[in-house]
Amino acid sequence: MREICQNRDVRDLSTLPKSHLHLHFTGSLRPESLIDIAHDLGVRLPESLTDNQALRVPADQRGWFRFQRHYDAARAVVRSEASMRRIVRQAAEDDAAEGSRRLEIQVDPTSYAPFVGGITPALEIIVDEAKAASAATGVEVGVIVAASRIRHPLDARTLARLAAQYASDAPGGVVAFGLSNDERAGDTSDFAPAFRLARHAGLPGVPHGGELLGPDHVRQVVAHLKPRRLGHGVRTGEDPALLERLVADGIAFEVCPASNVSLGVYAGPSQVPLRTLIDAGAEIALGADDPLLFHSRLVDQYEIARRDHALSDAQIANLARSSIRASLASDTSKRTWLAEVDAWEASEQ
Repeated sequence: MREICQNRDVRDLSTLPKSHLHLHFTGSLRPESLIDIAHDLGVRLPESLTDNQALRVPADQRGWFRFQRHYDAARAVVRSEASMRRIVRQAAEDDAAEGSRRLEIQVDPTSYAPFVGGITPALEIIVDEAKAASAATGVEVGVIVAASRIRHPLDARTLARLAAQYASDAPGGVVAFGLSNDERAGDTSDFAPAFRLARHAGLPGVPHGGELLGPDHVRQVVAHLKPRRLGHGVRTGEDPALLERLVADGIAFEVCPASNVSLGVYAGPSQVPLRTLIDAGAEIALGADDPLLFHSRLVDQYEIARRDHALSDAQIANLARSSIRASLASDTSKRTWLAEVDAWEASEQ
């Protein structure tokens, strides 16, 4: 990287203040923590989860099945309150080490409910630890409750009602409602009632869309779910008119370059349309998505922006500002962090 950037500014990206808005709960697990937890349970993990190699799959149904199988194998060892708290605390610690000021971590409590007495205790554990981790690390942690496209839409309504009970702007509170899993599954319009329930409780929508499927799917997500941000959304770049509309409507993009490559959407990081989104004036928040599987954390996404998209430090700083503006933090916190980005940009390299 230094050879490529030898004539440009190369400030330390781990000290750049930023927000991390696209991180999944189990997918944030440290590999060594996954191994420790599995060992304590006597569970044998697939070798592909312990070989320190980033997952690479094609962008088709078979590729998604392989990705989901890996994710499910990791999730299957999260069977206790202690392991759930460990995930939240370490996610905040890892973000703190990478200069993140704000983490919005996404979780479907349904997956962990059988081990802790139900979906309500599962969410309470996560919210409680998010509050404690915020105080301990200095990273403001917000929780995004996310429904799954592969479950019945009525389950999404149940989760939206639950999320509404814990909605709070304070660190540790539920700050948004999402929709994840394979974009090709389910009918987007069927999830609209759940998103209406969430909006009525003051929770903006942050569904996935526009990664595995293209602009037509983005239109459906926008029309039916009325998002504040799009999880990924990169395929919007294939339709300039649609992109212009979303930018005008203030819909931000959670862009996860390493994830896009690992899931076969693009052959390499330079093909991710980051500059297309930037040139259109989009608000962008770079995210790691599932670092457990993709072996690429938050700072790595900024390294990709610098190395593969030739962004200067001034442009990198603008990406960080964009991530802060796109977050659901308070205006007071945002002003503080934006001033810190200014200081980073003005600092000597």
